Amino acid sequence: MTEQALPFLTGAVSGIGGVVRAVPEDFRVEERPLYLPCGEGEHLYLRVTKRGLSTREMVSCFSSALGVKARCIGVAGLKDANAVTTQMVSVQGSSPELLSRLQKDSRILSVEVLGRHRNRLRTGHHAGNAFQLVIRDVYPSATGAAPLILEELSRRGVPNFFGPQRQGRDGLNYTIGASLLQDAARRARMPRAKRLWFLHAYQSFLFNRILASRIDRLDRVLAGDWAMKHDNGACFLVEDGAVEQRRADAFEISPTGPLFGSRAPWASGEPGEIERAAVASLGATPESLCQAAAACGFRGERRPLRVRLDELTWALKGNTVTLSFTLPPGAYATSVLRELMKTEIK
Repeated sequence: MTEQALPFLTGAVSGIGGVVRAVPEDFRVEERPLYLPCGEGEHLYLRVTKRGLSTREMVSCFSSALGVKARCIGVAGLKDANAVTTQMVSVQGSSPELLSRLQKDSRILSVEVLGRHRNRLRTGHHAGNAFQLVIRDVYPSATGAAPLILEELSRRGVPNFFGPQRQGRDGLNYTIGASLLQDAARRARMPRAKRLWFLHAYQSFLFNRILASRIDRLDRVLAGDWAMKHDNGACFLVEDGAVEQRRADAFEISPTGPLFGSRAPWASGEPGEIERAAVASLGATPESLCQAAAACGFRGERRPLRVRLDELTWALKGNTVTLSFTLPPGAYATSVLRELMKTEIK
């Protein structure tokens, strides 16, 4: 299911249109740290602000400039190139004296030394992202549409779709992931990082399809759901949806969908039927996916169908909308933008 084919939670309200990322400064992201370095260890923690430079490109630049291998550089999340982004980076076996070498790259705006730590920064080791966005050339109807859309997203949650980045330029990375599940020889020939990227693309595609099937009820918990507690990420099996709905209405819990793996549970009851139907549409079964995932060595997990839209502020001036908000780790700002704009987001 392509980005354009995904349904909208706020489909009853027309989008505001417009253009985002007219310049990188229109899309600002600041990663919020989960913890700060303890002050000792071989990993140097930095706060890096960059413009027009993706996280992968930044790692390559750091590797070349500092003379360390890419695997010695840790990041908590991946950031796009067409933006101004701030994120933490850890570098093993380097010293602050060498950081002046990074000034040769004009895309790196600032590098702040936070201190040393014993462990490498790893994926997911952040508390979320704060966004400051500008949407230009919006429709005149934005005056009425924007508050309606943003109110519903604030009340019911943002659909936790994976963004199109996972599927590559042609949108077909998931097909490679599907073939890798069945082809052990091809998996063996492919570097681990690349192999996992394609397998995760297949996970994402399936999750998006399941969420699309429940978009109108993404804030409803049903018997058989695996619900997630937002305060600690723990999941539990819902026995009585009516009993648990009060907690869902308070945004304490949300239903989840599978990122399939050897140990990730599947829902039962009506939610389980929805998940099985989505898997069957791809020519598989939950059992076959679990077996294939075990052979590939990944366990899987459950992902909430919605996330909170926190710290939201916005303004409309002329034909330009500015907005800021925070999202938890793993959530995409494009999920907010596509609901608001309802146009292709580049």
